Amino acid sequence: MENPFNILQQEKKRRQQYFALAEGKNYRHAEEVWHRLSRGTYIGDAVYGASDGIVTTFAVVAGAAGAAFSPAIVIILGLANLAADGFSMGASKFLSLRSERKFIASQRRREQWETENFPELEKEETRAIFRRWGFSEELARQATDIVIRDEKKWVDLMMKEELHLPEDNGTKAVGHGFATFAAFVAAGGFPLLPFLFGNFPDKFLASAVLAALAFFAVGAARTFVTSESPWRAGAETLLVGGLAAALAYFLGWVMKTIFAVAI
Repeated sequence: MENPFNILQQEKKRRQQYFALAEGKNYRHAEEVWHRLSRGTYIGDAVYGASDGIVTTFAVVAGAAGAAFSPAIVIILGLANLAADGFSMGASKFLSLRSERKFIASQRRREQWETENFPELEKEETRAIFRRWGFSEELARQATDIVIRDEKKWVDLMMKEELHLPEDNGTKAVGHGFATFAAFVAAGGFPLLPFLFGNFPDKFLASAVLAALAFFAVGAARTFVTSESPWRAGAETLLVGGLAAALAYFLGWVMKTIFAVAI
């Protein structure tokens, strides 16, 4: 699995290629590039994992700093969060995608069974779909007669229009799960760097600066999968991450004050 930040750069280049081809009216090649972007891409997982990784890890660091824990405790808690929470996110992504694919496959088998065993009922449902699209009764019948000649296309139509289920595009659940985990660990590790390396006079301050930069960068990276402004997206993520860290720091300070914790 590639580095999640390399994935972002590759996706950016592909999007630039798509728009260049579209502007040059090379629509066929543009469509091929677009399908490579929308089928099996890991960019959404990388952004999602990185965003959650930086927020949760720095929240742990802030909470530990608020409780005045020693740097060794901060490192232990931070690394434990990276491993456990990152694995949990990656595993959850894997399981959800695998379950989704199995559900779609089971519904497709059922729909195919219905077309084979109750063809007249399915034909009427198909005509109803075309009538809903605005076809006249005659055109709906003609379109249905054409569609049912190809069983796969017929089932494809019913899956999309009757069951409103997406097409199984061959998504690799393992790849998406690992991309989420890798991005979580890569981005979430930034707040721990001052505690692991270097001799900073104020490790928490150095961690906060790195976290703020990472918050903004990860937020701006959301624009690879959205059309919003990178400045706005970066500022929003920085605000959310900052609020989460402030809350964690405050709770750590409160717990230390109430229970007189000293580690």
